[in-house]
Amino acid sequence: MIIVIPCYNEALRLPLDQFVSFLNGHEKAEVLFVNDASTDDTLMVLKRIENQFKNSVAIISNDKNVGKAESVRRGVLHAARDNNTTSIAYLDADLATSLEECYSYQKYLDKGKKFVFASRILKIGSIVERKFSRFLAGRIIATFISSILDVKVYDTQCGCKVFTPEIAQIAFKDAFISKWLFDVEIFSRIIKKFGKDTALESMDEIPVNKWVDQGESKVKPTYFFKLWIDLYKIWKLHRA
Repeated sequence: MIIVIPCYNEALRLPLDQFVSFLNGHEKAEVLFVNDASTDDTLMVLKRIENQFKNSVAIISNDKNVGKAESVRRGVLHAARDNNTTSIAYLDADLATSLEECYSYQKYLDKGKKFVFASRILKIGSIVERKFSRFLAGRIIATFISSILDVKVYDTQCGCKVFTPEIAQIAFKDAFISKWLFDVEIFSRIIKKFGKDTALESMDEIPVNKWVDQGESKVKPTYFFKLWIDLYKIWKLHRA
């Protein structure tokens, strides 16, 4: 598995000890960092990890800041060119979902699934910690997303998703409309490509064992108003 990590000014909050621990314990895993033209010491920090794990860590850097969606897209397509990988994932740099949990999703692909994604569904024994305001906003948005896709998905926005290389190339082939709601476009593209029934059979929504909000979101509060425009554009494209 290659895990793509988009990074923008993460020098002070990148959980280095978690990356080191994970890479020491998972010889078959690889991490691909995408440095989105950070203006702090992010690249220097990433190079230190790369030097420590030369065979399992790689870095690609954007010449200019292009945003999370495009950074993830470039990273996934770069990873998809590796003919030896069995799966490609992406995670947020703060590791709200752990690397270990993400890596464990490989077993669902081994059983025939082509796309699996973490979901912040609170169940017995799980830990999901986030601010109530973000939870409430998320549930409102999720309701609209389910309506747009005509699919009962509880959580499209959790930043942990795993794909087969073939599905990844379909989902990430073209640039995304939205910088922050690109996850919705991923679902839309897969559904449009294979049809709803076949698409749903190939994917699975996995309740997280642990998800911990690691601080303030990088999404500006004003985006809450613009996101409805993005959702409308995605809805139009999904219906086309």
